[in-house]
Amino acid sequence: MSSFTDRMVQAAKLDVNLYEEVKADKQAMGQAMAVVVLASLAAGIGSIGTTGMGGLLLGTVGALIGWFIWAFITYFVGTKLLPEPQTEADYGELLRTIGFSSSPGLLRILGVVPILGPIIFIGSGIWMLVAMVIAVRQALDYKSTWRAVGVCIIGWLIQMVLFWIVFSLIR
Repeated sequence: MSSFTDRMVQAAKLDVNLYEEVKADKQAMGQAMAVVVLASLAAGIGSIGTTGMGGLLLGTVGALIGWFIWAFITYFVGTKLLPEPQTEADYGELLRTIGFSSSPGLLRILGVVPILGPIIFIGSGIWMLVAMVIAVRQALDYKSTWRAVGVCIIGWLIQMVLFWIVFSLIR
């Protein structure tokens, strides 16, 4: 079994074997949650210039809630609406793999660097999206990467609609 840091590096390298490893390791839930927290803290620190200190706490809590919601939506869409014949997964497997797909988000701490900040945020966001597709493909035992892309897009759209509804009600 790999160390926490090794796992994060492997996840960032888009190593399929790492996603299979954390999918199977029920003890990796704490590590997956730690990756999400660290990535959101890095994003908060990297954006302090625009969001201030309040954005740090709110962003971290929001990232954790978003992680749980995203994994649940992905689980539902991937196992109930768009499964492949061999698809067999549980919610925990998606939480663990999706959590580790946030590893490239640690680079967002470099967002404090003037001029480079937006480039780092965009680049790491794309990297995290690619990692997410791999995480979903492995967790759901998909043979098709395109199906994983579709599940991620549908899940993202559903999550955005839910967030829009919640934020509309809060106002």
